[in-house]
Amino acid sequence: MEGGWPARGGVLLCLTVSLLLQGRGDAFTINCSGFDQHGVDPAAFQAVFDRKAFRPFTNYSIPTRVNISFTLSAILGVDAQLQLLTSFLWIDLVWDNPFINWNPKECVGINKLTVLAENLWLPDIFIVESMDVDQTPSGLTAYISSEGRIKYDKPMRVTSICNLDIFYFPFDQQNCTFTFSSFLYTVDGMLLGMDKEVWEITDTSRNVIRTQGEWELLGINKATPKMSVGNNLYDQITFYVAIRRRPSLYIINLLVPSSFLVAIDALSFYLPAESENRAPFKITLLLGYNVFLLMMNDLLPASGTPLISVYFALCLSLMVVSLLETVFITHLLHVATTQPPPMPRWLHSLLLHCTGPGRCCPTAPHKGNKGLGLTPTHLPGPKEPGELAGKKLGPGETELDGGSGWTKAQLVELWVQFSHVMDTLLFRLYLLFMASSIITVIVLWNT
Repeated sequence: MEGGWPARGGVLLCLTVSLLLQGRGDAFTINCSGFDQHGVDPAAFQAVFDRKAFRPFTNYSIPTRVNISFTLSAILGVDAQLQLLTSFLWIDLVWDNPFINWNPKECVGINKLTVLAENLWLPDIFIVESMDVDQTPSGLTAYISSEGRIKYDKPMRVTSICNLDIFYFPFDQQNCTFTFSSFLYTVDGMLLGMDKEVWEITDTSRNVIRTQGEWELLGINKATPKMSVGNNLYDQITFYVAIRRRPSLYIINLLVPSSFLVAIDALSFYLPAESENRAPFKITLLLGYNVFLLMMNDLLPASGTPLISVYFALCLSLMVVSLLETVFITHLLHVATTQPPPMPRWLHSLLLHCTGPGRCCPTAPHKGNKGLGLTPTHLPGPKEPGELAGKKLGPGETELDGGSGWTKAQLVELWVQFSHVMDTLLFRLYLLFMASSIITVIVLWNT
């Protein structure tokens, strides 16, 4: 009796295995009796529907391979302050279910069916950078082929983290990522692959993209890193989406008006230095530029320090320096015409050197004389102080410095001429600094 129990147990085990092996072919083949010209009987797929809670496999050690592709159909917005990209994706998932199989010739020629996705096992693929709840609509269907290949497409509005670099705004390019991964299955249970080539994804996205707003798609690349969490290793596919901002809106509304105001401020140097209108004109321009910045502040990024902000600060600084130069020249002219101090010999020599023909700062003395009522004969020119000392003074002229021999009218003319020279010199320095600064900003934008 003791030797008979193992023999009886072996017979029962063999009988059970043989029954399972006999039913294996039927278990993986859909019964075509449920197929007709009017549709498919749900009972034919009931065995598959009952298994939707479990990953479909015939060998536990073989992972399920899920192929992924997507189509970027819209770029809805970029939030530079929160570092978020909002886009609309059509995600395509393709995998094989070994429990689905039928012979199209025996099943009235049906090669493909559509089934409610909620009745099938679906891979738990998610986007790692997503910062919003999955808003996939319900009631979606999946395509099932006679070989058991399932194709599941779902639309998603994705709000994802994107490391935005706004330094080159509005000529900036951003590189955002979409990382697809599973949060449940490791590489032992699921592997990820590509359903389309990257160039196909890029071309399709460019053709179907609906938005023609602020951003345009440049290209898409991919990488296949692995994510390690503790002792578990997860498969991933990372897509790098390069987008570029269309700068025309900001060029027209920001750069062009700012350039016009700076150009007008530079041209205001051609107003006569003796005129009382130059300083008020520059103050009006400065106030107008501040109002312009306040009105256009909403178009600038709310965070960070873009290069355009540096450009605006530079333009504002140039206007302030221009105003300070006008105040300095106005004060110098006021002192020269009211109580001119004696002019040092070195300054007089430098003035003669600079106002000579072909020198660095030529000036037109008659322009200043016209406002002062002086004639060119009052100019000391190249005369030496000793020569001027022997000249007989008129009744209205008083000698300010007994050692210099210069009259008050001559000192006034010298200081006025010096003021014009300083005005010309500072104007050229202003133009040089403005040109070099703008060229530097343009070079940085181009790089």
